Amino acid sequence: MNSKIYGPSDRPPLIKWIPLSFQHVFAMFGATVLVPLLTGLSTSTALFTAGTGTLLYILITGAKVPAFLGSSFAFIPALIAIGQTYGVPYAMGGAIFAGIFYCVIALIIKFTGKNWIDKALPPVVIGSVIIVIGLGLAPTAINEAFYLNNQYSLVCASIAAVTLAIAVFSTIFLKGFFNTLSILIGLIGGYLFTLIMGKFFPAYNLIDFSVVKEAKWFALPFLQTDAAGHYFWMSPKFALVPILTFVIVSISTVCEHLGDTLNISKVVGKDFYKEPGLHRTLIGDGLATVWAAVWGGPPNTTYGENIGVMAISKVYSVWVIGGAAVIAVLLSFCQKFGALIQTIPQSVIGGICTLLYGLIASSGLRTIVDAGVDYQDKRNLTISSVILVIGIGGGLLQFKIGSNFTFSLGGVALATVIGIVLNLIIPNKKNS
Repeated sequence: MNSKIYGPSDRPPLIKWIPLSFQHVFAMFGATVLVPLLTGLSTSTALFTAGTGTLLYILITGAKVPAFLGSSFAFIPALIAIGQTYGVPYAMGGAIFAGIFYCVIALIIKFTGKNWIDKALPPVVIGSVIIVIGLGLAPTAINEAFYLNNQYSLVCASIAAVTLAIAVFSTIFLKGFFNTLSILIGLIGGYLFTLIMGKFFPAYNLIDFSVVKEAKWFALPFLQTDAAGHYFWMSPKFALVPILTFVIVSISTVCEHLGDTLNISKVVGKDFYKEPGLHRTLIGDGLATVWAAVWGGPPNTTYGENIGVMAISKVYSVWVIGGAAVIAVLLSFCQKFGALIQTIPQSVIGGICTLLYGLIASSGLRTIVDAGVDYQDKRNLTISSVILVIGIGGGLLQFKIGSNFTFSLGGVALATVIGIVLNLIIPNKKNS
Protein backbone atom coordinates (compact mmCIF):
# COMPACT_ATOMS: atom_id res chain seq x y z
CA MET A 1 0.00 0.00 0.00
CA ASN A 2 1.33 3.44 -0.91
CA SER A 3 2.08 6.43 1.35
CA LYS A 4 3.33 4.38 4.27
CA ILE A 5 4.58 6.35 7.27
CA TYR A 6 6.53 3.52 8.91
CA GLY A 7 7.32 0.16 7.31
CA PRO A 8 7.44 -3.19 9.20
CA SER A 9 11.10 -2.80 10.23
CA ASP A 10 10.95 0.94 11.04
CA ARG A 11 11.11 2.02 14.68
CA PRO A 12 9.36 5.35 15.39
CA PRO A 13 10.85 7.82 17.88
CA LEU A 14 9.69 7.15 21.44
CA ILE A 15 7.42 10.20 21.58
CA LYS A 16 5.40 8.72 18.67
CA TRP A 17 6.04 5.06 19.43
CA ILE A 18 4.13 4.99 22.74
CA PRO A 19 0.86 6.63 21.56
CA LEU A 20 0.91 4.56 18.35
CA SER A 21 1.21 1.41 20.46
CA PHE A 22 -1.59 2.54 22.79
CA GLN A 23 -3.78 3.00 19.73
CA HIS A 24 -3.39 -0.71 18.96
CA VAL A 25 -4.12 -1.58 22.60
CA PHE A 26 -7.39 0.36 22.39
CA ALA A 27 -8.27 -1.32 19.10
CA MET A 28 -7.75 -4.88 20.36
CA PHE A 29 -8.89 -4.35 23.93
CA GLY A 30 -12.66 -4.68 23.58
CA ALA A 31 -12.55 -7.92 21.60
CA THR A 32 -9.72 -9.47 23.65
CA VAL A 33 -11.54 -9.08 26.98
CA LEU A 34 -14.94 -10.02 25.55
CA VAL A 35 -13.90 -13.64 24.96
CA PRO A 36 -13.01 -14.33 28.61
CA LEU A 37 -16.10 -12.42 29.73
CA LEU A 38 -18.29 -14.66 27.57
CA THR A 39 -16.53 -17.90 28.49
CA GLY A 40 -15.84 -17.38 32.18
CA LEU A 41 -12.06 -17.11 31.85
CA SER A 42 -9.89 -14.44 33.46
CA THR A 43 -9.65 -11.12 31.61
CA SER A 44 -6.23 -10.46 33.15
CA THR A 45 -4.97 -13.82 31.93
CA ALA A 46 -6.34 -13.09 28.45
CA LEU A 47 -4.46 -9.77 28.33
CA PHE A 48 -1.28 -11.45 29.57
CA THR A 49 -1.42 -14.29 27.03
CA ALA A 50 -2.42 -11.94 24.19
CA GLY A 51 0.57 -9.69 24.88
CA THR A 52 3.11 -12.44 25.44
CA GLY A 53 1.62 -14.48 22.56
CA THR A 54 2.08 -11.52 20.22
CA LEU A 55 5.72 -11.17 21.29
CA LEU A 56 6.20 -14.90 20.66
CA TYR A 57 4.62 -14.52 17.19
CA ILE A 58 6.92 -11.59 16.37
CA LEU A 59 9.94 -13.67 17.40
CA ILE A 60 8.93 -16.70 15.33
CA THR A 61 8.13 -14.65 12.20
CA GLY A 62 11.48 -12.88 12.40
CA ALA A 63 9.86 -9.51 13.28
CA LYS A 64 8.59 -9.21 9.70
CA VAL A 65 4.79 -9.43 10.10
CA PRO A 66 2.98 -6.60 11.98
CA ALA A 67 0.19 -8.66 13.53
CA PHE A 68 -1.36 -8.47 16.99
CA LEU A 69 -2.72 -11.71 18.44
CA GLY A 70 -5.76 -11.58 20.72
CA SER A 71 -8.52 -13.86 22.02
CA SER A 72 -10.14 -15.94 19.27
CA PHE A 73 -13.93 -15.73 18.88
CA ALA A 74 -14.06 -18.92 16.81
CA PHE A 75 -13.31 -21.05 19.89
CA ILE A 76 -16.05 -19.49 22.08
CA PRO A 77 -18.61 -22.32 21.51
CA ALA A 78 -15.96 -24.98 22.18
CA LEU A 79 -14.67 -23.20 25.30
CA ILE A 80 -18.20 -22.94 26.71
CA ALA A 81 -19.31 -26.47 25.78
CA ILE A 82 -16.16 -28.28 26.93
CA GLY A 83 -15.83 -26.04 29.99
CA GLN A 84 -19.38 -26.85 31.13
CA THR A 85 -19.21 -30.57 30.31
CA TYR A 86 -15.64 -31.53 31.24
CA GLY A 87 -14.27 -28.49 33.07
CA VAL A 88 -12.09 -25.56 32.03
CA PRO A 89 -8.77 -27.45 32.43
CA TYR A 90 -9.90 -29.90 29.73
CA ALA A 91 -10.81 -26.98 27.47
CA MET A 92 -7.26 -25.67 27.92
CA GLY A 93 -5.90 -29.13 27.08
CA GLY A 94 -7.96 -29.15 23.89
CA ALA A 95 -6.68 -25.66 23.01
CA ILE A 96 -3.09 -26.87 23.36
CA PHE A 97 -3.71 -29.55 20.75
CA ALA A 98 -5.41 -26.99 18.50
CA GLY A 99 -2.17 -25.00 18.57
CA ILE A 100 -0.16 -28.15 17.87
CA PHE A 101 -2.44 -28.83 14.88
CA TYR A 102 -1.50 -25.40 13.50
CA CYS A 103 2.16 -26.39 13.75
CA VAL A 104 1.54 -29.71 11.98
CA ILE A 105 -0.19 -27.89 9.09
CA ALA A 106 2.69 -25.41 9.03
CA LEU A 107 5.30 -28.17 8.74
CA ILE A 108 3.36 -29.85 5.94
CA ILE A 109 3.25 -26.52 4.08
CA LYS A 110 6.97 -26.00 4.63
CA PHE A 111 7.90 -29.33 3.02
CA THR A 112 5.15 -29.64 0.37
CA GLY A 113 4.28 -26.03 -0.49
CA LYS A 114 0.93 -24.30 -0.13
CA ASN A 115 -0.72 -25.33 -3.41
CA TRP A 116 -2.75 -28.01 -1.63
CA ILE A 117 -4.06 -25.38 0.80
CA ASP A 118 -5.21 -23.24 -2.13
CA LYS A 119 -7.04 -26.25 -3.58
CA ALA A 120 -8.64 -27.39 -0.32
CA LEU A 121 -9.47 -23.90 0.98
CA PRO A 122 -10.23 -21.49 -1.86
CA PRO A 123 -11.82 -18.08 -1.08
CA VAL A 124 -15.36 -19.43 -1.50
CA VAL A 125 -14.72 -21.83 1.41
CA ILE A 126 -12.64 -19.46 3.55
CA GLY A 127 -15.08 -16.56 3.13
CA SER A 128 -18.15 -18.69 3.85
CA VAL A 129 -16.56 -20.18 6.97
CA ILE A 130 -15.67 -16.72 8.32
CA ILE A 131 -19.29 -15.65 7.75
CA VAL A 132 -20.42 -18.69 9.74
CA ILE A 133 -18.02 -17.80 12.58
CA GLY A 134 -19.61 -14.34 12.88
CA LEU A 135 -23.28 -15.21 12.37
CA GLY A 136 -22.99 -18.43 14.37
CA LEU A 137 -22.30 -16.25 17.41
CA ALA A 138 -25.32 -14.02 16.74
CA PRO A 139 -27.65 -15.88 19.16
CA THR A 140 -25.10 -15.30 21.95
CA ALA A 141 -25.14 -11.55 21.27
CA ILE A 142 -28.94 -11.42 21.26
CA ASN A 143 -29.19 -13.42 24.49
CA GLU A 144 -26.73 -11.09 26.20
CA ALA A 145 -28.52 -8.01 24.86
CA PHE A 146 -32.15 -8.85 25.57
CA TYR A 147 -32.23 -11.33 28.45
CA LEU A 148 -31.34 -11.25 32.15
CA ASN A 149 -31.30 -14.59 33.97
CA ASN A 150 -33.08 -16.17 30.97
CA GLN A 151 -35.94 -13.67 31.22
CA TYR A 152 -36.62 -10.97 28.64
CA SER A 153 -35.65 -7.54 30.01
CA LEU A 154 -36.65 -4.22 28.44
CA VAL A 155 -34.00 -2.58 30.61
CA CYS A 156 -31.28 -4.79 29.14
CA ALA A 157 -32.64 -4.18 25.65
CA SER A 158 -32.44 -0.40 26.14
CA ILE A 159 -28.88 -0.61 27.47
CA ALA A 160 -27.83 -2.78 24.53
CA ALA A 161 -29.53 -0.39 22.09
CA VAL A 162 -27.73 2.65 23.49
CA THR A 163 -24.40 0.79 23.48
CA LEU A 164 -24.90 -0.34 19.89
CA ALA A 165 -25.98 3.15 18.78
CA ILE A 166 -22.83 4.72 20.26
CA ALA A 167 -20.60 2.09 18.65
CA VAL A 168 -22.30 2.47 15.26
CA PHE A 169 -22.08 6.27 15.43
CA SER A 170 -18.39 6.02 16.32
CA THR A 171 -17.73 3.61 13.46
CA ILE A 172 -19.53 5.67 10.84
CA PHE A 173 -18.92 9.29 11.82
CA LEU A 174 -15.71 9.51 13.85
CA LYS A 175 -12.52 9.99 11.88
CA GLY A 176 -8.88 9.02 12.21
CA PHE A 177 -7.70 7.84 15.59
CA PHE A 178 -11.15 7.89 17.22
CA ASN A 179 -12.62 5.78 14.44
CA THR A 180 -10.35 2.91 15.50
CA LEU A 181 -11.78 3.09 19.04
CA SER A 182 -15.44 2.49 18.12
CA ILE A 183 -15.68 -0.77 20.11
CA LEU A 184 -14.07 0.77 23.19
CA ILE A 185 -16.15 3.96 22.88
CA GLY A 186 -19.32 1.87 22.64
CA LEU A 187 -18.35 -0.12 25.75
CA ILE A 188 -17.57 2.99 27.75
CA GLY A 189 -20.71 4.78 26.53
CA GLY A 190 -22.99 1.86 27.40
CA TYR A 191 -21.30 1.46 30.78
CA LEU A 192 -21.72 5.15 31.66
CA PHE A 193 -25.35 5.07 30.48
CA THR A 194 -26.06 2.12 32.80
CA LEU A 195 -24.21 3.76 35.68
CA ILE A 196 -26.08 7.07 35.33
CA MET A 197 -29.49 5.44 34.85
CA GLY A 198 -28.83 3.25 37.88
CA LYS A 199 -28.65 6.39 40.06
CA PHE A 200 -32.24 7.29 39.14
CA PHE A 201 -33.95 3.98 38.33
CA PRO A 202 -33.36 0.85 40.48
CA ALA A 203 -33.94 -1.48 37.51
CA TYR A 204 -30.78 -0.11 35.88
CA ASN A 205 -28.64 -0.69 38.98
CA LEU A 206 -26.67 -3.55 37.41
CA ILE A 207 -23.12 -2.50 38.25
CA ASP A 208 -21.59 -3.77 41.51
CA PHE A 209 -18.21 -2.31 42.47
CA SER A 210 -17.69 -4.59 45.47
CA VAL A 211 -15.51 -6.93 43.42
CA VAL A 212 -13.25 -3.97 42.56
CA LYS A 213 -12.89 -2.96 46.20
CA GLU A 214 -11.94 -6.50 47.19
CA ALA A 215 -9.36 -6.89 44.38
CA LYS A 216 -5.69 -6.20 44.93
CA TRP A 217 -3.76 -3.62 42.96
CA PHE A 218 -1.12 -6.11 41.90
CA ALA A 219 -1.50 -9.82 41.18
CA LEU A 220 -0.02 -12.45 38.91
CA PRO A 221 -2.44 -12.68 35.95
CA PHE A 222 -1.71 -16.34 35.21
CA LEU A 223 -2.82 -17.51 38.68
CA GLN A 224 -6.50 -18.22 39.42
CA THR A 225 -8.28 -17.82 42.76
CA ASP A 226 -10.63 -20.31 44.39
CA ALA A 227 -13.69 -19.57 46.56
CA ALA A 228 -11.45 -19.12 49.62
CA GLY A 229 -9.25 -16.60 47.81
CA HIS A 230 -6.27 -18.95 47.46
CA TYR A 231 -4.14 -18.75 44.33
CA PHE A 232 -3.54 -21.73 42.08
CA TRP A 233 -2.29 -22.48 38.59
CA MET A 234 -4.98 -24.12 36.47
CA SER A 235 -2.95 -26.85 34.83
CA PRO A 236 -4.43 -28.21 31.58
CA LYS A 237 -5.97 -31.68 31.50
CA PHE A 238 -6.45 -33.91 28.50
CA ALA A 239 -9.26 -36.12 27.20
CA LEU A 240 -10.05 -37.39 23.71
CA VAL A 241 -13.36 -35.57 23.12
CA PRO A 242 -12.08 -32.07 24.08
CA ILE A 243 -8.93 -32.62 22.00
CA LEU A 244 -10.90 -33.71 18.91
CA THR A 245 -13.37 -30.85 19.37
CA PHE A 246 -10.67 -28.16 19.46
CA VAL A 247 -8.61 -29.70 16.65
CA ILE A 248 -11.65 -29.81 14.37
CA VAL A 249 -12.60 -26.22 15.24
CA SER A 250 -9.02 -25.21 14.47
CA ILE A 251 -9.60 -26.24 10.84
CA SER A 252 -11.90 -23.23 10.56
CA THR A 253 -9.45 -20.95 12.39
CA VAL A 254 -6.73 -21.97 9.94
CA CYS A 255 -9.08 -20.50 7.30
CA GLU A 256 -9.33 -17.35 9.41
CA HIS A 257 -5.53 -17.17 9.67
CA LEU A 258 -5.14 -17.49 5.91
CA GLY A 259 -7.62 -14.67 5.37
CA ASP A 260 -6.02 -12.38 7.96
CA THR A 261 -2.49 -12.96 6.66
CA LEU A 262 -3.66 -12.21 3.12
CA ASN A 263 -5.39 -9.07 4.40
CA ILE A 264 -2.24 -7.87 6.20
CA SER A 265 -0.24 -8.50 3.02
CA LYS A 266 -2.62 -6.30 1.03
CA VAL A 267 -2.51 -3.49 3.59
CA VAL A 268 1.28 -3.47 4.01
CA GLY A 269 2.09 -4.18 0.38
CA LYS A 270 4.23 -7.27 1.04
CA ASP A 271 3.53 -10.95 0.36
CA PHE A 272 3.79 -12.53 3.80
CA TYR A 273 2.75 -15.89 2.33
CA LYS A 274 6.25 -15.94 0.78
CA GLU A 275 8.32 -13.97 3.30
CA PRO A 276 8.60 -14.97 6.11
CA GLY A 277 6.33 -17.74 4.74
CA LEU A 278 2.89 -19.07 5.58
CA HIS A 279 4.48 -21.89 7.59
CA ARG A 280 6.17 -19.33 9.88
CA THR A 281 2.98 -17.34 10.47
CA LEU A 282 1.01 -20.53 11.20
CA ILE A 283 3.64 -21.79 13.66
CA GLY A 284 3.66 -18.39 15.36
CA ASP A 285 -0.13 -18.43 15.68
CA GLY A 286 -0.16 -22.06 16.84
CA LEU A 287 2.54 -21.71 19.48
CA ALA A 288 0.88 -18.52 20.77
CA THR A 289 -2.30 -20.58 21.29
CA VAL A 290 -0.36 -23.35 23.05
CA TRP A 291 1.31 -20.72 25.26
CA ALA A 292 -2.05 -19.09 26.09
CA ALA A 293 -3.69 -22.40 27.03
CA VAL A 294 -0.80 -23.41 29.30
CA TRP A 295 -1.50 -20.29 31.39
CA GLY A 296 -5.30 -20.61 31.30
CA GLY A 297 -5.99 -18.04 28.57
CA PRO A 298 -8.23 -18.36 25.49
CA PRO A 299 -6.69 -19.43 22.15
CA ASN A 300 -5.10 -16.60 20.19
CA THR A 301 -5.63 -15.42 16.63
CA THR A 302 -4.47 -12.56 14.42
CA TYR A 303 -6.73 -9.52 14.89
CA GLY A 304 -8.60 -7.74 12.12
CA GLU A 305 -9.13 -4.72 14.38
CA ASN A 306 -5.40 -4.03 14.41
CA ILE A 307 -5.17 -4.55 10.67
CA GLY A 308 -7.77 -1.78 10.40
CA VAL A 309 -5.61 0.49 12.55
CA MET A 310 -2.67 -0.05 10.20
CA ALA A 311 -4.81 0.59 7.14
CA ILE A 312 -5.97 3.92 8.55
CA SER A 313 -2.71 5.11 10.14
CA LYS A 314 -0.32 3.86 7.40
CA VAL A 315 1.94 2.71 10.25
CA TYR A 316 3.04 -0.90 9.68
CA SER A 317 5.85 -1.04 12.23
CA VAL A 318 6.42 -4.34 14.07
CA TRP A 319 7.99 -2.22 16.83
CA VAL A 320 4.63 -0.48 17.36
CA ILE A 321 2.84 -3.85 17.55
CA GLY A 322 5.46 -5.10 20.00
CA GLY A 323 4.97 -2.00 22.12
CA ALA A 324 1.23 -2.68 22.26
CA ALA A 325 1.96 -6.24 23.38
CA VAL A 326 4.17 -5.00 26.22
CA ILE A 327 1.47 -2.53 27.35
CA ALA A 328 -1.12 -5.35 27.38
CA VAL A 329 1.15 -7.46 29.59
CA LEU A 330 1.67 -4.57 32.03
CA LEU A 331 -2.10 -3.97 32.28
CA SER A 332 -2.68 -7.67 33.04
CA PHE A 333 -0.79 -7.41 36.34
CA CYS A 334 -3.27 -4.86 37.77
CA GLN A 335 -5.99 -6.98 39.45
CA LYS A 336 -8.29 -4.02 40.10
CA PHE A 337 -8.27 -3.29 36.39
CA GLY A 338 -9.39 -6.87 35.67
CA ALA A 339 -12.08 -6.64 38.36
CA LEU A 340 -13.38 -3.38 36.88
CA ILE A 341 -13.77 -5.11 33.51
CA GLN A 342 -15.88 -7.81 35.19
CA THR A 343 -18.42 -5.18 36.31
CA ILE A 344 -19.47 -4.50 32.70
CA PRO A 345 -23.16 -5.52 32.41
CA GLN A 346 -23.90 -8.38 29.99
CA SER A 347 -26.35 -6.14 28.10
CA VAL A 348 -23.50 -3.74 27.28
CA ILE A 349 -21.47 -6.67 26.01
CA GLY A 350 -24.48 -7.87 24.02
CA GLY A 351 -24.86 -4.49 22.33
CA ILE A 352 -21.19 -4.46 21.34
CA CYS A 353 -21.30 -8.08 20.16
CA THR A 354 -24.21 -7.26 17.86
CA LEU A 355 -21.81 -5.07 15.90
CA LEU A 356 -18.63 -7.05 16.48
CA TYR A 357 -19.96 -10.44 15.38
CA GLY A 358 -21.49 -8.79 12.34
CA LEU A 359 -18.11 -7.28 11.49
CA ILE A 360 -16.58 -10.75 11.57
CA ALA A 361 -19.24 -12.02 9.16
CA SER A 362 -18.73 -8.96 6.96
CA SER A 363 -15.00 -9.71 6.74
CA GLY A 364 -15.98 -13.07 5.29
CA LEU A 365 -18.09 -11.31 2.69
CA ARG A 366 -15.13 -9.07 1.91
CA THR A 367 -12.90 -12.12 1.40
CA ILE A 368 -15.37 -13.46 -1.17
CA VAL A 369 -15.82 -10.12 -2.91
CA ASP A 370 -12.09 -9.30 -3.04
CA ALA A 371 -11.38 -12.72 -4.54
CA GLY A 372 -13.99 -12.15 -7.25
CA VAL A 373 -15.88 -15.37 -6.48
CA ASP A 374 -18.41 -15.93 -9.28
CA TYR A 375 -21.83 -16.84 -7.89
CA GLN A 376 -23.20 -17.32 -11.37
CA ASP A 377 -21.21 -20.53 -11.12
CA LYS A 378 -23.52 -23.07 -9.48
CA ARG A 379 -20.52 -24.82 -7.96
CA ASN A 380 -19.61 -21.79 -5.83
CA LEU A 381 -23.25 -21.13 -5.01
CA THR A 382 -23.73 -24.71 -3.81
CA ILE A 383 -20.61 -24.77 -1.65
CA SER A 384 -21.44 -21.47 0.07
CA SER A 385 -25.09 -22.41 0.58
CA VAL A 386 -24.31 -25.69 2.31
CA ILE A 387 -21.58 -24.17 4.52
CA LEU A 388 -23.86 -21.31 5.64
CA VAL A 389 -26.92 -23.44 6.47
CA ILE A 390 -25.01 -26.17 8.30
CA GLY A 391 -22.79 -23.72 10.17
CA ILE A 392 -25.41 -21.16 11.19
CA GLY A 393 -28.22 -23.70 11.60
CA GLY A 394 -26.22 -25.77 14.05
CA GLY A 395 -25.72 -28.93 11.99
CA LEU A 396 -24.48 -31.82 14.10
CA LEU A 397 -22.82 -35.15 13.43
CA GLN A 398 -22.81 -37.31 16.54
CA PHE A 399 -22.37 -41.01 17.21
CA LYS A 400 -21.06 -43.32 19.91
CA ILE A 401 -17.78 -45.17 19.66
CA GLY A 402 -17.85 -47.90 22.27
CA SER A 403 -19.70 -47.41 25.54
CA ASN A 404 -17.90 -44.37 26.97
CA PHE A 405 -17.03 -42.18 24.00
CA THR A 406 -19.38 -40.03 21.94
CA PHE A 407 -17.92 -38.36 18.86
CA SER A 408 -19.50 -34.99 18.11
CA LEU A 409 -18.84 -32.60 15.23
CA GLY A 410 -21.04 -29.56 14.72
CA GLY A 411 -21.40 -25.89 13.88
CA VAL A 412 -18.40 -24.14 12.35
CA ALA A 413 -16.22 -27.26 12.45
CA LEU A 414 -18.74 -29.45 10.60
CA ALA A 415 -19.46 -26.70 8.07
CA THR A 416 -15.72 -26.32 7.38
CA VAL A 417 -15.17 -30.04 6.86
CA ILE A 418 -18.19 -30.34 4.55
CA GLY A 419 -17.11 -27.23 2.65
CA ILE A 420 -13.65 -28.73 2.05
CA VAL A 421 -15.16 -32.04 0.92
CA LEU A 422 -17.62 -30.37 -1.46
CA ASN A 423 -14.86 -28.22 -2.93
CA LEU A 424 -12.74 -31.31 -3.60
CA ILE A 425 -15.45 -33.56 -5.07
CA ILE A 426 -17.62 -31.17 -7.09
CA PRO A 427 -16.06 -30.82 -10.56
CA ASN A 428 -14.75 -27.38 -11.46
CA LYS A 429 -15.70 -26.98 -15.11
CA LYS A 430 -13.56 -23.84 -15.48
CA ASN A 431 -10.41 -25.78 -14.66
CA SER A 432 -11.32 -28.89 -16.66
